[in-house]
Amino acid sequence: MKETAALPAAASGVWVFAEQRAGIVQPISHELLARGRRLADARGAPLTSVLLGPAGDDGLREMIRRGADRVLHVADPALQDFLPEPYSAVTAHLVRERRPDIFIAGATTTGRTLMPLLAVLCHAGLTADCTQLEIDPATGELLQIRPAIGGNIMATIRTPLCRPQMATVRPRSMKPAPPDPGRAGEIERLTVPPELLRSRVRRVAFEPADDEGGGIQKAEVVVAAGRGLKKGANFDLVRRLARALNAGVGASRDAVDRGWIGYPHQVGLSGKTISPRLYFCAGISGSVQHLAGIKTAEHIIAVNLNPDAQIFKVADYGVVADLFELLPLLTEKLEARKKSARAPGTEGSG
Repeated sequence: MKETAALPAAASGVWVFAEQRAGIVQPISHELLARGRRLADARGAPLTSVLLGPAGDDGLREMIRRGADRVLHVADPALQDFLPEPYSAVTAHLVRERRPDIFIAGATTTGRTLMPLLAVLCHAGLTADCTQLEIDPATGELLQIRPAIGGNIMATIRTPLCRPQMATVRPRSMKPAPPDPGRAGEIERLTVPPELLRSRVRRVAFEPADDEGGGIQKAEVVVAAGRGLKKGANFDLVRRLARALNAGVGASRDAVDRGWIGYPHQVGLSGKTISPRLYFCAGISGSVQHLAGIKTAEHIIAVNLNPDAQIFKVADYGVVADLFELLPLLTEKLEARKKSARAPGTEGSG
């Protein structure tokens, strides 16, 4: 792996915007590289990752190992924390200088703030919250695919006239590619004009959200419920089962809109996209919007009284049953199993 001078503008190809927090490259950066690698390969173009702010050498090299051909790194201390003005000014400067054809970012708080500003500064179009990105083999244009009309149709959007073609994609909507220790790539450590780093906003402090649903995007197991619970008090059934499975608690938009549980628990197009090892849901019909949030789950188990519920079309295992009977029974079995495993003399059994 080597550090090199700038590549010519013609080689700019496909760019992804990487994110760091406290100098640590965030997982969304690796997810974007998996998407970007497919797009770059389809166009026969290089893939570049752009990172602003501090990051260790291993974090930069990890992006090479996960698909980047080149990493552009601007490590100025003024970029340590995300601030809209310097981030958009620096990124626009790089875009004008290198002229990428495609630029994608995550639909995170950072990406959703940065990319609209960048689109204005660069006079480019932007499609937000895409669930799929493809290259048109006939034209080489980026096909930006996302739900529209309340999720009832999938719209394919093109940007034929303006460059770069820009899109944001939802976190957890694609798994990162495994690292390849043998991949070679280039790391460019850049400086930018100091006037680009000015900001009228100053970060004073940061307080993380204090909510029990904040971790469902990282949870290996998620237990969720929807309108079939009938009332908010019945979420205790879900929480008890989640505790027995060491799982996070999720919910459909319908359950959140009814005030049964907070928005941080919402799974779906207007909530969180999750990718757990197991997604267990009860009383959720399976709208298009909800399914968009769970499509990368490894295993889906669904419980619903309606044998024709949409959720059964994507579930690995479907149970037509009354959740008010099944959930307590399942929870009791799991709690009894955990209690037995903790009992003296049972270590290593079953």
